[in-house]
Amino acid sequence: MKKQLLLGKCFVWLQLIAALNAQALQFEVSLATNLASSPQSGRLLVLLCTKEDPQPRFQLGNAGKDAPYVFGMDTTNLSPSNSWVVDEHSAAFPVASLQDLPEGDYFAQTILMCNPDNRMPHAPGNFFSQSIKLHLSGKSSVTNVLTLDHRLPDEVIPPDTDLVKYLKFPSPLLSRFHGRPMFLRVGIILPRDYAKEPVKKYPLWIRIGGLDSRFTHVGSLMQEKSGFRNTWLADSTPRFIMLQLDGAGPLGDPYQVNSANNGPFGDAITQELIPSLEKMFRAQGTPRSRVLSGLSTGGWASLALQIFYPDFFNGTWSSCPDGIDFRALELINIYEDDNAFVNKYGFERPGDRAVNGDVRVIVRREVALENVMGTGSSWTMSGGQWCDWNAVYGPRGADGRPVPLWDPATGKIDRSVADQWKKYDLRLICQQNWKTLGPKLRGKLHLSVGDSDNFFLNNAVHLMDEFLQHADPPYEGRVVYGPQKGHGWSDVDLLQMLKEMEKATSMNQ
Repeated sequence: MKKQLLLGKCFVWLQLIAALNAQALQFEVSLATNLASSPQSGRLLVLLCTKEDPQPRFQLGNAGKDAPYVFGMDTTNLSPSNSWVVDEHSAAFPVASLQDLPEGDYFAQTILMCNPDNRMPHAPGNFFSQSIKLHLSGKSSVTNVLTLDHRLPDEVIPPDTDLVKYLKFPSPLLSRFHGRPMFLRVGIILPRDYAKEPVKKYPLWIRIGGLDSRFTHVGSLMQEKSGFRNTWLADSTPRFIMLQLDGAGPLGDPYQVNSANNGPFGDAITQELIPSLEKMFRAQGTPRSRVLSGLSTGGWASLALQIFYPDFFNGTWSSCPDGIDFRALELINIYEDDNAFVNKYGFERPGDRAVNGDVRVIVRREVALENVMGTGSSWTMSGGQWCDWNAVYGPRGADGRPVPLWDPATGKIDRSVADQWKKYDLRLICQQNWKTLGPKLRGKLHLSVGDSDNFFLNNAVHLMDEFLQHADPPYEGRVVYGPQKGHGWSDVDLLQMLKEMEKATSMNQ
């Protein structure tokens, strides 16, 4: 009996030792041979999805209830002979660790984000693997091998058509800031009669799209039978040269303004890009003849360019702009709130809602995903929405990276950083400088937003409106709200906006 007990105890101990020595669930990632001429460094992500279509890499960015599982780490010198292991120590979303992955069937794919000038998962030169089906459990002791066997092609500028042009414009200002060749990419749509009237000059409409909108979007706008194309070519449509700015940058969307982290985008656009293009494409080339429009990200950027360069542009039509008053960065008051994740009542702060008010995502969860995507496991380097704002508005740290407005893990707001954001608080800038700004912005501001905006952007517009309604001298513009309208709503359609722009740019005014 004693011998049996002893053997039993030995067996239990052997099981415990085996369990301690067992390898936890992990993914070993390497680079396929002949795919790169040198070892690669960047942010390595492993994605696990329960559905096959679309591929996991196209589901990245979703922080909602059906979000993929994402695990990330920084890599250096990844090569066919030097693999990296993603395991329970890697950053994880939406679980705390790879060990917490529920058992089930998954479609697994890995991505290496390594493009230094375009922080998007699908940027040229990034690597990815095939999507494979696996049965996984965070409690298992299995090593799964994933090979980065595809490389996204290098950038190719699309071919021009009669009316649509694409340019990759070198920027000395941005190149000096970043210490390497940097470019501004633009899409241009010419007016219908441009070739038939070789001496006529046209006003310039600068268009800025939503978050991460690329310059190549002009091709989609001008597809056969598209609503935009039909309006653009109609006899009743005023004639403009349309310039689409690009929404890609080293830290995500640069928002088209000067910043400590992205560099002098605003100066590059106004001093280098626009004057050159106006000469190249027969634009009128005067402050009166330049107008702006934008939606969401573009709503903020177009309004900011008008405010920062009031003598260079002659009006902006800005729809559902990102937070133009930092007392309402979505639902966060960066000057008074203690925490980005939890409101003053002790509840999780929403980041996205349906038009009827139902909460779809909370800020903590959005930031948790960006922490996994970002270099150093920080949202400040993810290329996502919260990263973009922080990079544009915030200071640059001694390490060369954006200083976080709040702690990546806890959400605690750093008041000293918030103070440095003030130079991008558009309402505050107007209020503090209205004596000189007001006369230059008279009649130039046209704002619209849905009062059920999905990202609560209407709150900041109301705060700006509150100032403008009592501004002295009067601003003589307009602010319009769409009752029960969500994100993306505008008070004017394309033709109405162009007719208003025509009136503003007319030489007879």
